[in-house]
Parts: sequence; structure tokens; C-alpha cells
Amino acid sequence: MKKADVIIVGSGLAALQTARELNPELNVMIITKGTRRGSNSYMAQGGIAAVVAKDDNIARHFEDTLEAGRGHQIEEEVHSLVTEGQRIVQKLVDEGAPFDRNNDGTLSLGMEGAHSRKRILHCGGDETGRFLIEHFLKTLSGNISWVEEEMVFELLQNSEGACIGVKTMNRQGAVHAYYAPIVVMAAGGAGGLYSSTSNHPTVTGDGMAAAFRAGAYIADAEFIQFHPTLLYVDGKTKGLVSEAVRGEGAHLFNDAGERIMEGIHPLKELAPRHVVAQRIFEQRQMGRDIYLSIKLINEFETKFPSISAMCKENGIDLSLGRIPVSPGCHFIMGGIVIDSAGKTNVEGLYAVGEAACSGVHGANRLASNSLLEGLVYGKRLADWINAQKKSISINPKKMQDAEQQKSGRKAAAPFNVKEFQERMMESAGIIRNGQKLEEHLNWLQNIEFRLDEKLDELNPEDIGKYFMWINSLIVTRAALLRTESRGGHIRSDYQEEDDFFWMKRRIVHSLEDGEMRTWLDEQVKTKIYA
Repeated sequence: MKKADVIIVGSGLAALQTARELNPELNVMIITKGTRRGSNSYMAQGGIAAVVAKDDNIARHFEDTLEAGRGHQIEEEVHSLVTEGQRIVQKLVDEGAPFDRNNDGTLSLGMEGAHSRKRILHCGGDETGRFLIEHFLKTLSGNISWVEEEMVFELLQNSEGACIGVKTMNRQGAVHAYYAPIVVMAAGGAGGLYSSTSNHPTVTGDGMAAAFRAGAYIADAEFIQFHPTLLYVDGKTKGLVSEAVRGEGAHLFNDAGERIMEGIHPLKELAPRHVVAQRIFEQRQMGRDIYLSIKLINEFETKFPSISAMCKENGIDLSLGRIPVSPGCHFIMGGIVIDSAGKTNVEGLYAVGEAACSGVHGANRLASNSLLEGLVYGKRLADWINAQKKSISINPKKMQDAEQQKSGRKAAAPFNVKEFQERMMESAGIIRNGQKLEEHLNWLQNIEFRLDEKLDELNPEDIGKYFMWINSLIVTRAALLRTESRGGHIRSDYQEEDDFFWMKRRIVHSLEDGEMRTWLDEQVKTKIYA
């Protein structure tokens, strides 16, 4: 019987921050679908946004965040994010985290889209994620154990509905059960729903789908950020070209030599991401190729080593001073609804990071606020757990029944993954409309899956498809219902923001008696428990 005090699902920055801030007397287990270095956080080129410069302040960071998110935020949560984030980042600086510095020893701060000041801390130029994850792995205490290459596919619940553990399946199909009174979902976003994405290949929204099946509320799923600049070679996106490149002075132009952001937004290339992504998408729809000019950036290969290596691996001659780019799915602003401490509406289940909907990102995430969110909410949740005394009852019978080895499982291959991803990109991608969303929703509803499917009977590959199907249903349904354009949700048939009806209202989904229930929630500060 495998038990712990706390189970954390995922291996990104939010997961590791939670783990390292927990009381070292707690038995903590981290379970990840891939490896401890296989996460979006590890791949992160961009940095952490925080107020550390003398010419910056909390009010500016707060306002920039609200502007990028088009006001669709819980303002108290945003203010807490930037305030607590400042203290946490300063603590990281003080403990020797490997942030880049200028020749005089001061922190090197970068500029990214929609920021009014230079406030982005980087590590290793464009390798912030790798440097930070390695730093965090070194600082984890001995009370933490790892389970790698096992996908959490089901949350175990007792007779009262409280979460008491997880079921996992490895690549060979063997099922295992792990038990804890506290389960933290930190499994990341859902970029793998789309054919063009900057996300790690393992990131397909498993955590969000598993939580949904356990009764957790999912909100704001229609708000998906498409990063404007992914390397584009031979008709495919190959990887992220960080916004920091534009922050250093790169500009966008088309194959006719025109600066495509001129007259579109006052910040031009550093406009909010949805503005830049939409402009590139529209140009590409007109048959134009789009490039990022790097001619004005001195020592590009020194400043951006991983981007330079990626370009060279894909046959790009950087001496020409341009990088071909196209948008791709980058970040989902919605997810599992949590309160200020990270609690969900399911007792015993918590969420942090991109898997969670905390209310800080709104309709579009401000650049480099994601790592900040992982740090802030990871610490906040750990502090809350450390202060708890009560435990949740675990049903011994369930503990005995849950574990099994691979047996005969039914085959289920209802769709081709590549076709599915292309359909998502076409129908629920950068620019949407009612007709395509309706058609896609009908196509999804004709796939032979049930929302309460018995996953033990499926193979690992088919469980992955099943979770993609659930998340696609949620995203598509929400995108169809929100009849406006706001932030990362852009409708060609409803091109304006509708503040009268939609301001501060979010679309929430839950699973009840095998059926998806969807409703509108007035967005006030979330209070799940009294």
C-alpha cells in the first residue's frame, strides 16, 4: 500500500515550489506523467515578471496585468499575486537563484509585451525554466519521493466524495494506486490539443480532465493564449521564439517587406499577445510569410542560445537576420477553479499553476506572470497545508481494490490525434466563429466516448485521447457560448468586447450524474469553503 501525506501531480515550477515549501516532516510524493525535467516550466524561455527595479512599482504591475487580461480578473487576486510575488522573487534572489546580471552585478531586467517597465528576470538568457527547475530540484528536502512515467488518470474518492488519492497507469498499461488526504493537481495546461503549440508533448490537459471527472469546477476554458512567434519551417511550428526577442528590439515584417504592427497598436511588437498573434494570423491567411527581424539585436546568439540552437537545427541561417514565425497555442488562462489558498470544490483536492483557474490571468495572461503564479500559489498552498491538523478518512476496501496489473482492455480508436489537433486549430484556434464551433462540437459529440467512461478498460494511448476529447468539449462549448471577443478569445462574428453582458462573468463547467453542466458565474472573489 503506497501512502503519503501529500501527493503532487506534475513536475513544473508550481509543483516544485509547493513541495519545497511544505513542512519537511510531511511525506510528500510527486507523480509525473513524464520525467522530473519534462514540463512546460523546464522549457520556459521567458522569465519571471516581478517588481524589483527602482523605477517600477506594484501599482504598475497590477495595472499591466489587468490591461492584458482585459479586466476579466479577480482584482484582489491580481494584487496579491504581484505583491507576494515581489517578496518571493526577492527571496529567490537572496538565496542565490541563477538570475542573469549586468556587468556591474545588478539584475538584468528584460522587457516583454504589455509591460510598462523592464521587470522580467531571466536565467541563462532564454533558458530560465531549465535553470530554475535545476535550482529547485537541488533544494528539495529528503521527505520528497518521485514516481515518474506514470499518468494520473483518475482521482480516488471516499464515500463522501473527498479526494483520497490517485490511480496511475504506466506506458505498459499497469495500474497503480497512491493514497493521501491531500492531492495537489499541478499537471500544467492543454497545449497538446492543438497542432501548433509551444508546449511540452506530454501537456494535454490530463489534470484538468481528471479533476472534472471527480466533480471539480472548470472555468474560463475559452481563454487560450496563442503565442505570436513560434519558429515556422516547412509548414510546421518547431518551437518557441521568446517574446524577449521582441523586447530586445526585433520587429515583425512580411514577405513584402512591410512592418505588420505599424498602426495596429501603440506598443507595436510589444502589444498584448492576442493582438500580435491575431495580426500574424490574418497576414498568413492572406498568403503572407511572416518574419522576425533580429538585425538590430547585438550578440543575438549569446543572448538567446537555445533559440539560436533551435534555429540552426532547423536549417535557419541567422546571418540573414530573420526568423520565420507563426502563432501557436501557449497557455490556457482557465482551468480548475480554486480559491485563494488553492482549494477546489472537491474536498481533499487542490490545484496550482496552469492547471488552476486562480483569477489572476483573466482573458489573456501578461507575459512572464505564469512562473510568478506558480511561485506565489505554490507557497500559499504549502503554507495552508502546513497549518492543517485534520485528516480525511480513507476507505480500506477501495485501497485494496484499486491496484491492478494490465489485463484485457477494449480497443478504442475513435479519432486520429493529428486530425483532432488540426480540427481544434481550425475551429477553436486563434480566430473562431459560431458556425465552425458548432460543427466542431457536433463532431466531438459523435465520437464514441462517454463523460463517465470506465478508464481502467482503456489502453494508455486511448486514455490520452479521451482526456483530449473532454478538454476539447469544454473549450469548444465555452468558446461557442461567449458571444464576444475578449483577450485570447477572438470571435470573427462577435468582434467587440461586450462589457454590458460579459464583463466579470465566467463560464463554468462541472460533471454531474454523467452529464456536463454549464452555467454563468458572476466573477467575484472565489469562496469555495466557508
